[in-house]
Amino acid sequence: MSIENIRNFCIIAHIDHGKSTLADRLLEYTHTLQQRELKEQVLDNMDLERERGITIKAHFVRMDYRHRDGKQYIFNLIDTPGHVDFSYEVSRSLEAAEGAFLLVDAAQGVEAQTISNLYHALESDLAIIPVINKIDLPSAQVEVVKHQIIELIGCEESEILLTSAKTGEGIEQIIDAIIHRVPPPTPTNQDGLQALIFDSSFDNYRGVVALVRVFNGQIREGDKIRFFATGQDFEVEELGILRLKRIRTKVLDTGEVGYLICGAKEVRDVRVGDTVTHSKHPAKQALPGYRSVKPMVFSGIYPVVSQEFENLRSALEKLALNDSALQYEPETSTALGFGFRCGFLGLLHMEIVQERLEREFDQHIIVTTPNVIYRVTTSDGKVSLIDNPSKMPDPVKIQKIEEPYIKAQIITPPEYIGNIMKISTERRGIQKNTSYIDPSRADLAYEFPLSEVIFDFFDKLKTVSRGFASFDYEFAGYRESKLVKLDILINGEPVDALSTIVHKESAYEHGKSLCNKLRKLIPRQMFEAIIQASIGNKVIARETVKALRKNVLAKCYGGDVTRTECETF
Repeated sequence: MSIENIRNFCIIAHIDHGKSTLADRLLEYTHTLQQRELKEQVLDNMDLERERGITIKAHFVRMDYRHRDGKQYIFNLIDTPGHVDFSYEVSRSLEAAEGAFLLVDAAQGVEAQTISNLYHALESDLAIIPVINKIDLPSAQVEVVKHQIIELIGCEESEILLTSAKTGEGIEQIIDAIIHRVPPPTPTNQDGLQALIFDSSFDNYRGVVALVRVFNGQIREGDKIRFFATGQDFEVEELGILRLKRIRTKVLDTGEVGYLICGAKEVRDVRVGDTVTHSKHPAKQALPGYRSVKPMVFSGIYPVVSQEFENLRSALEKLALNDSALQYEPETSTALGFGFRCGFLGLLHMEIVQERLEREFDQHIIVTTPNVIYRVTTSDGKVSLIDNPSKMPDPVKIQKIEEPYIKAQIITPPEYIGNIMKISTERRGIQKNTSYIDPSRADLAYEFPLSEVIFDFFDKLKTVSRGFASFDYEFAGYRESKLVKLDILINGEPVDALSTIVHKESAYEHGKSLCNKLRKLIPRQMFEAIIQASIGNKVIARETVKALRKNVLAKCYGGDVTRTECETF
């Protein structure tokens, strides 16, 4: 088929604005699936995705469609995750497309992740097609949302499409927009094969399965290929397209999207964002935009029963084959024994990994308090990256400590601005700008230390705004801060699993709160338990778990419970 009849597009939106449901309607309208194969959220194939109503992994499906003008078209839909934790997957998916549908909920309007993904799409020079979804809802405010979109991207009102992905209303107009408003692929001005890897997964029988978009050249089964990032060479074993199931085609041409199997045994050999080229006649340069995925949040994972350590190792190895962003290494804790220090993209990513370990691999695990990675410079000039408070050098040797900062975007109705500014100030937030998308929606720009927002900031934000505020962020670099290591001691012995790194000004409140919680959690023993919070050798908070009384005369009150019962009768 001619490259002029290929359309590569994606759908970008905030969480729960209807991406997966719209994909279902497109699959139904183009007859890609039979009626008996249709179900809600077809592309979301993980139980967790269905339960939470979110897309965790990027998905791709090809649709063949004959338009009423008689022409045959190929639609390659690349569904993207909506959560900020998976923003790198979103950016790679956008690079593989020429057009993007900006999907906005008619009831909720423009939200933070909508704007974030829009900026990604504009940087990738995609054709933006605004769509208002859920127009059938009684609470839909179509005219208000139209105004928000016009203010956001400067389009004409006539360019905005209205649809209800649930009922199927407006789907025909979306199909027409794919054909007429999404440009066909154009080859790059380079010699040699260039194909972008925008996702990968692991097949127990075939090894790594890479999803690729061919930008230039042609790739066939039996070709010797090379990955730019690793420099490794492989032979192509199988090529094809995806219609939810793999369909072998043996060749992929310029502009096409499909899967590639080359015998690689680890996902880390096939990195998302890398460029594939031929070994004998390689392209002169890789496609732009590749970077290695860096974890933002770290936590320890330990088996409840120490004998299960090897089973946990095996489970993490298998899980990492399908999740290239997960990083782990063995570590030992005096309190919890042998376990692993794991790096995650964010709190949602950590929660997903924890649930998958428990569900898919039947692991009973303990997860320590999450923390971020700090940059510590010692007096001898050495710079260390600290992802575990127990590895913090002696305070006397520390010259400075730097912590990661983020640029945050909060979108909220104006009446909640005061409450949001209050909790943002409590979390050491620095306000940068306030603007208004329209009279009913304000856009607040802040800078936060990442450690202040990874715990419960999002929950508090939703509470003070009654659920109306939305939050998005991106990494902004490291800055020097007054940080200290807070140790928890039980009867004078430090418990490394409870150590944290906190800001000096909030250390007392944090230590006092932690000691108070532990006093309630630790059961009483036959001896007294002393709980202390300390910074270095200085104790800043203390609680005591009283010992059980050894009162052997407690029941000798002149009678016995059995006598009382007899007297009752």
